[in-house]
Parts: sequence; structure tokens; C-alpha cells
Amino acid sequence: MGNCISFSFQSNAADGVVSHCCEFTTKRARYVSKLEGNIDALKKAFEELTTTKTDLLRRVNVAEELQQMKRLDKVERWISGVEAMEAEVNALMERSAREVNRLCLWGCCSKNYISTYKFGKMVSEKLAEVTDLQGKGAFEVVSERAPIASVVEMPLESTVGMETLFDKVWRDLNDENVGIMGLYGMGGVGKTTLLKNINNNFLKITTSDYNVIWVVVSQDHRLDNLQNVIGEKIGYSEETWKRRDYHNKATDIFSILSRRKFVLLLDDIWDRIDLTELGVPLPTKENGSKVVFTTRSMEVCCQMDAQKMVEVKCLAWDKSWKLFQEKVGEVALNVHPDIPSLAEIVAKECDGLPLALITIGRAMACKRTLQEWKCATQVLKNSASDFSGMRDKVLPLLKFSYDNLSSEKVKSCFLYCALFPEDWPIDRNILIDYWMSEGFLDEYLDIDHAKNQGCDIIGSLLYACLLEDIDNKFVKMHDVVRDMALWIACDCGKAENRFLVKTNAELLKLPMNETWNEVSRISLQRNRIESLSGTPTCPNLLTLFLNRNSLSQITDSFFDSMPKLRVLDLAANPCLTNLPVGISQLVSLQYLNLSNTAIEELPSELKNLVMLKYLNLNNAINLDGIPQEIISSFLRLQRLNMFFCGLHENRLTGANTVQCGGNELLVQELLCLKDLKTLEVSMKSLSAFERLSTSEKLQNCTRALFLQRLRSVRFLYLSAFVNMKRLEKLMISDCRRFEEIKIDWDYIGRESHGIHLHHSNITNEMCFLSLRVVGIVSCKSLKDLTCLIFAPKLSSLNVSNCPALQEIICLNKLAHAIEVTKHLEPFKELMDLDLRYLPSLMSIHQKPLSFPRLMKIEVLKCRFLKKLPISSNITKESELEINGEESWWNELEWDDEATQDAFLPCFHAISEKH
Repeated sequence: MGNCISFSFQSNAADGVVSHCCEFTTKRARYVSKLEGNIDALKKAFEELTTTKTDLLRRVNVAEELQQMKRLDKVERWISGVEAMEAEVNALMERSAREVNRLCLWGCCSKNYISTYKFGKMVSEKLAEVTDLQGKGAFEVVSERAPIASVVEMPLESTVGMETLFDKVWRDLNDENVGIMGLYGMGGVGKTTLLKNINNNFLKITTSDYNVIWVVVSQDHRLDNLQNVIGEKIGYSEETWKRRDYHNKATDIFSILSRRKFVLLLDDIWDRIDLTELGVPLPTKENGSKVVFTTRSMEVCCQMDAQKMVEVKCLAWDKSWKLFQEKVGEVALNVHPDIPSLAEIVAKECDGLPLALITIGRAMACKRTLQEWKCATQVLKNSASDFSGMRDKVLPLLKFSYDNLSSEKVKSCFLYCALFPEDWPIDRNILIDYWMSEGFLDEYLDIDHAKNQGCDIIGSLLYACLLEDIDNKFVKMHDVVRDMALWIACDCGKAENRFLVKTNAELLKLPMNETWNEVSRISLQRNRIESLSGTPTCPNLLTLFLNRNSLSQITDSFFDSMPKLRVLDLAANPCLTNLPVGISQLVSLQYLNLSNTAIEELPSELKNLVMLKYLNLNNAINLDGIPQEIISSFLRLQRLNMFFCGLHENRLTGANTVQCGGNELLVQELLCLKDLKTLEVSMKSLSAFERLSTSEKLQNCTRALFLQRLRSVRFLYLSAFVNMKRLEKLMISDCRRFEEIKIDWDYIGRESHGIHLHHSNITNEMCFLSLRVVGIVSCKSLKDLTCLIFAPKLSSLNVSNCPALQEIICLNKLAHAIEVTKHLEPFKELMDLDLRYLPSLMSIHQKPLSFPRLMKIEVLKCRFLKKLPISSNITKESELEINGEESWWNELEWDDEATQDAFLPCFHAISEKH
């Protein structure tokens, strides 16, 4: 029984083993028998998988490239799996033909059974893997919004000369009180480079939590385009978002940026951008965000409410030269020993403008001969627009500023500034006079309106960085901007003869050629031209500048063919003694400047210039011969300057000239000029002055008055000047008995009709309201200038050779009107005080004065002036300069040693023999 049981157990075990072996063998046989089918299935499955991968990659690329999205990690893993699978499947396919060829017995067996079995197993398993991958490749979402990059580095060339400015800007940017900063300056000066430096500097700050957003704005920007650029930087890159209206986009932008600290860098803005409309939160101390922008206009900085405005200026010479050398290279500079000096001339023509230095430097890098460098200096001096790179790189970029000017009127005024020499300070008032005469400014009833309009245009050009401010009186034009203006004036090089400008060129004669019949404006200022001869044909000529030459002769026929000439400037020709009769042919002339010439007589034919509106005879000291009825024939005359005109005491003048006597006849003719708005004139007799001062018309016109040789006059009265509300300059010379300008209190009483005087009555009725400049020379009996207490705008006071002068302001003369005068502090606007040869002067003012604007004091030969009425506080707020003799300075009395020490750095000794 036991044996039976034992046998049964062994029988069952054997059956299992047999069954397992059969199943194993069958499975192996299946790998072999189905090999060809599995290979075909794998090939087809993998082709489908590849197609799925291609479709998926297309979706991913669209999301990444067009929508700025980031692919999901699981998508990336799946694609990587497919790519790895591809190598494995390809390896199997390469081996498949060899294994199939080993099959026999109708594919049920193999000549190398073990090898075929193993290969069949790999194919079967790989088919399963491919099928599994295919099933996992059905992604509904393939990407997600990419994280915001905190800073994207901007490509940047090496910079030269901006290190100090960058450091300053970076410090200002870190000031918590500065939320919006404007960087302004002319085109090509390096504003964008500076902004890129700011952007890239955030990469160096590992602790920075700012999102830095760079946006190029440009001239023709649209609000929605700017929103799209900002949106892309913060994750809103889908096309559907970009198609939303700007209100919704602003809301989305605000929702992101209001939760983060950001720095928005706006490059090249031309007008105000409303940050709120964009959706950008306004920077505050609390949110710590910043907005920095570049612009060519200081006005835009103001419109953008910038808390900090930084002007990016041209490079100083040492930095300019370094940058130029870098771009030219050592090889070109060292070819010839004379090239470096020529290179400096070329670099100086760029006037510190980085764009010009870089462009011209690169153009010269391949120049190896002395002749090429000499040619470059000549081209840049005579016609800079012809230089390589100027017309296609430098000038068009600068022209954007010109194109952005507000009107054709402003553009014309700008181009006019190119008529002046390089680096020449342009007097603002003279410039406006030119503009008025050329018809650029609106027709006006009040000359002040035209002046204001001209000042506004100058302000616009300064804000646009097309002019540079020297001080309140002068402006200048950058050399390269001037080159651009001349290029534009000549229709960007298409009409090169429209403007003929050869200033400071050492010309000895006129550059006569056949193109004069095309020219509209000629400027030959600051040359050495001695004569004007011939009859140039200039049918279109409007402007002719011949000032600051050596003219001594002009032929009668020279002006015969200039029918449209409006402006003729012959000023500062010290050898010019007469005018040609032919000047009467200039029937369209509106502006004639003969100032600072030696002209002795005006031709009677001058009366034919019936269109004349401006006549300048200032400092024509030899001009004693002005025939009667010439001045009165200029019925359209609006501005007449005869200041310092015909000053010689002993010259004989005929009875038919307006200067005979003391200018009484001149006053008579002035009364005929109904359109006269501005008068600057010299009076040589009391009767002429009285006639002037009793004419309401002439009083209103008088801007400058020179009283000379009023020999019998002891007193002038303040009341005589009451109605000269526009008087800006008063000069009194060689009035030997003249003691003072009396304050006639009786007159004030009459004007006030007996009412108790209040200081406002004095201010309104008795002041030299506009008086800015006073000069008193060689008045031997002058005692004081107490009347100047009524000159609230006085900026310059010059007193010399007045031996009896004891005080400038005598408080004793004001004692009985203390209630009136106590409100009047003299010299609040005074900037320049010049006192010379005043041997009796003891006091300027008996009490200390604030002198808030005083810049310069010059004292010479005033030995009894022992004290200056100035407070030590003035040295803390201004750069005061005190010039005088060492002996005078050493004897000055001070309140204490500390005050003396405070003023010591201000003092500059001048020669005792001065």
C-alpha cells in the first residue's frame, strides 16, 4: 500500500514537469514561429509611434516658440523614451533579415534555434514596449507657462568713458525716493548703452529679487504692442491673450506686477507713456519697483513725472580720444609719426559724440597713408556728411530728433542755427531777432510776444537736446548736430547748394561760383574777406551773413541781383567805413546789422529800404552822418539800436544830419515811426532826453538808454524814468556836473493824490521795473546811486572814474520814507559788481545784504572802501569771486576772523598797476 502511494506521487510530479516543459517549449517555439509577424508588427507600431512623436513635437514647438511656454516634464520623458527606443528598434531591424533567413520548416524551426529564439523574444518584448509607449503618448496638455526670467542679459560692446556716470545712475536708482528715472540726451550719446549696463548689472546681484523687463519703445509705438512685449516677459504670450483689448491686458499685467518687485526699462521714448494705461503699477517706496527710460527730450522726463533726470552728455576729450583710438586701432595710428596728430583733429570733429567717434574711428581703421588722414580732416571740416558712415549711420539717427519737432516753424528755427560757426556761442536775443526778420515767428503786435515765442522755441530745442545751454544768454549747437542740420537743409544731400556755409575758414575772398543762383542762405562769418566785388546773381538768396570779417570795400553793384534778401549782417567789420549806394536795391530787406563797424555816414539812398524792420547801429561810434529823413522813412521799423552810436565829441556834423546838436532831430524822426517797438538810443543833450522822456510812445519803446556829455545837468529825476517800464540798460557817461538821480518824493505824493504811501505804490509807480544793467562812467560830481533801491531786477552794476562818489546806497536819504523803503532790499538779483577808480567811495550799503545771486565783485583803486556788506552765508550757496588788489584786501574790515576765513578762498589778487 505504501508502494502504491509512493508511485502515485512520483507520477503526478512527472506530469507537472512534462507539462511545464511542454509549455516552455511551446512558448519558445512561438518566439520562433511568429518572428516574421512580430517583426512586421514592430515595424508598423514603431512607425505609428514616430508619427505620434512628430505630432507631439509640433505641438510642443508651437507652445515653446510662439507662446513662450515650457514643455511638461512627463512629455519630455516620453519624447526621450521614444528617441531611446528608436535606436533599439533600428538595431533589431538591422538584424531581422539575418534571423529570418535562418528559419526552416515553414518558419517553425531555425537553423540556429537558440539565436533565433533569443532574437524573437527581444522583438516580442520590444513590440510590447512600443505599444505601451504609444498608449502613453496621448497628452491633452503638453506645456505649461514658463517661469519669468528675472533678468535677460543684453548684448553689449565694451564701453569707454561711462563708468562714472553709470556709478552715479546706479546710486540714484538705489535711492528709495527715486521710483521713476529719466536718462536724456542727444541721439548717439550712449543712453541705450547706459540702460543696457543697468539691465546687465542686475545679473551680478545674486540677492536681487527684481524682475527686470526690457522694452524698446521707439517713435511709432502703440499701447497694445507695448503691452504685448511686457506680457511676454511675465508669461502672457498666447496669441489669444494678445488679441484681448488693452483694458483687459492692463488688468492682467497689473495683477502680476503688483505682486512683484520689478524694474521696467523703457528704451527710446519720444512722448509720455501712461504707465497706468499699460497696466504697470506706479513705483513707490512701499513696492520698491523702478521705471527707467531713455529719451532725447528733457521735456519727456518732466511729462513722465521722473523723480530723477540725468543728462547723458558727450564724452570729455580724454575719454573721446581713448574711444577713438580703440576703434581705429594701434596699427593704423602707428603707420606714420604724423598720423596721431591728424587723428586727434579727426576725433575732435566728433565733439565727444560716441556714435560719431565709433563710426568714424572704424572708417579710419583701414587708412594707412598720411594723405588719407589729411583728406579725412578736410572732408570732416568742409562737408562732414560726405564722410564714410555719416549719411547712413550717424546723420539719419540724429535726424529722428529733428523729425520729432513739433512744427515746421520750429524746424526752420533749428536749421537756422547751423549758419553759425562751430562751437560758437549764439546770443539768444540776436537769434530771435534773426528769426523774426526771416518771418519764422508769428506776426505780432507786441514784440514781447515774439520774444516769448522765440524763447519757447529755444526751450523746445534745448529740451530735445538739439541745442546746448551755455547760460541764460547763450546757446550753442553740437558740431555733429550742426553737420546734421546742414545736411537736412540741403535736402539730405540732394540740394547741396541750398545752404552755403563756410565759417571760420580763413577765406580772403568770396567763394564765387555758378551755384549762387541756387543758394537761399549764405554764412561766411569769421573769415578775412576784405572786399565784395562783382554782381553775384542770387535770385533766391534770403540770408547773407558777412559779419566778423575784414571788409573795407563793397562795390555799388554787389547787391543788384539779390531781390529776395531779407537779412544782411555786416557787423564787426572794423575797417568798413561806408556803404555802397547799391544797397538801396535790397527792396525786400528787413534786417540790417551795421554794429561795430567804422561806418561814418549812411547813404541817403538807404531810405529806399521801405521794408526794413530791424536796424542795428550799435557801437558804430564813427557814425555821425545820418541824413535827415532816412530814419523817419523806415515806416515799418520795429527795432532800432543806436546805442553807442556816433560818440565822437569833436566830429563836425552837417546841419542836415540828425546828430547835429544833441540828437533833438533824431527824437523828432523817431516820433514818426508808428510801428517802433524797441529802441536803444544815445542822447547827448538834456533837451533831447526831455523830449524822449515826455513821449509816451518812445518811453514805452526804450530798452537801452545812453546819456552822454550832459555837461550842465546836475540832477536827473526818478520821475523822468517812471514810464520807461521796459528800460533794461542805463549808461551815463561824461556828465561832469551830474550828482545823482533824485528821488522826487513830491512827484510820488502827487501821483498818490495825497494818500499815505505804501511800499506797493512805490514798487508799481517808481521802480526801474525792468532795469538790469547800469553803468556810470566819468561823472566827476556823482555822490551816490541811492535811486537803485528801486531797481529790483538789477543784475550788473559798473561804476568807474567817479571821484566824488562816497556811497552807493545812502540810507540817510531814505530816512524820512522808512515805512516805504524798509520793504525794498537792494541788489537781490545782482550778479556782477564792478567798482573802479572811486577814490572817495566808503560804503556800498551800511547794512549787510543777502546778495543771493552775487557771482563776482571787482574792486580797483577804491582805497577807502573798508567793508563789504555781504554775509558769510553767501559762500555756502554760490561760487563767489572777489577780485581786487592785495593791499585793499588786507585792509578790509570783517565782523570776525571766521567771516574773513570764509571769504579768503573767493579772493583773487589783481595787479596794483591794473
